[in-house]
Amino acid sequence: MYPDAIDPTKVGDYPAVAGAGGGYVWDEVLEYRVWCHPKDGSEDFYYTFATYDEACLAAKSLRDTDDSIALVEEPLALILQKEHINEQEPGVFEHVTTRRIAEWAPEFLSRPRRTEQTIPDFFAPDAPDNRLDIIRGLAKPLPVAPKPLQPDDCD
Repeated sequence: MYPDAIDPTKVGDYPAVAGAGGGYVWDEVLEYRVWCHPKDGSEDFYYTFATYDEACLAAKSLRDTDDSIALVEEPLALILQKEHINEQEPGVFEHVTTRRIAEWAPEFLSRPRRTEQTIPDFFAPDAPDNRLDIIRGLAKPLPVAPKPLQPDDCD
């Protein structure tokens, strides 16, 4: 249903603290997390998985079998954003080139993975009126201008 983690050998090695949501685009899935909130009020914790399906099965199993947990959350995807789009206020967008790791609802992964053209197309002057259609994969990619021929290209 959703992409597997890019490197299963690193699942569980990422920091617990991550950004939350946002950014509109994604590059890689790092892992899936199932957060748990104990009944006794002790510190929240999470389990990590390489696939969404594994995370879903574990969440259901924990809900059915572990009486010490007050709440087992639905799985979240830990994603890598090599660059992303920040919406500072409604309709005001900024291209951010700083890498970040964020937790996302897996449903956001139904958007196409970022390509080299996604963000330039989003900010292009001839982008569709609803720029978010680019992120959602509903708009046709804008044509890429051909590179001019160089003298050596004709040899």
